Amino acid sequence: LDCSQWTGLAEQQLVDCAGGHFGNDGCGGGWPSTAMEYIHYVGGIVTEDSYKYTAKDGKCRAKKKMGRNNIGAKIRRVHNITSFDENDLVKAVAHIGPVAVAFDVANGFHLYSHGVYDAYDATTGENLCQTDIRHLNHAVVAVGFGETMEDEAKPYHIIRNSWGNAWGMEGYFTMLRGKNLCGVSDCAAYPDVLPSNSFLRKSVEESSEMS
Repeated sequence: LDCSQWTGLAEQQLVDCAGGHFGNDGCGGGWPSTAMEYIHYVGGIVTEDSYKYTAKDGKCRAKKKMGRNNIGAKIRRVHNITSFDENDLVKAVAHIGPVAVAFDVANGFHLYSHGVYDAYDATTGENLCQTDIRHLNHAVVAVGFGETMEDEAKPYHIIRNSWGNAWGMEGYFTMLRGKNLCGVSDCAAYPDVLPSNSFLRKSVEESSEMS
């Protein structure tokens, strides 16, 4: 990971533009992998400052915003992790970095505050969520993994949610690992991101030639 600078990217570009044959539906939802494929196909995603988030579906304005100085990131390739293989997911997080995943949000998940989430209903003795890919309804980012320090250690994923820092453990939660809980390994992907200086440098060179 390049931590030398932080660039906010335009979520609204994905909401407005990554539909069509990419199979996404704006505010109605979509797949992380196909959103990445869209970014690769059109040549990048612009910065959030240049394409403000409106929290509603809108007309695609990407062509008007895609000047080189506005591009925040480009994707060379999208890597899809083998479906249902949590070992591959863990390897990718360990050796590559954060991985986009999706899972089935069960009733009561919004009340999570800490600990290893296992989607278990102590009253009924059943899992509250589904593992089938058809039930996936929320995209998040797997950023790490570990095990609890109990006598019977529980393996877990460390996942960043998108509901703000006031939710969960400062915006994060841990989920039981090894059982494909809630379908967390059904649809995982990560992008091969081009270094920012590979296109920002070109922009500077072009500007110099024009001056």
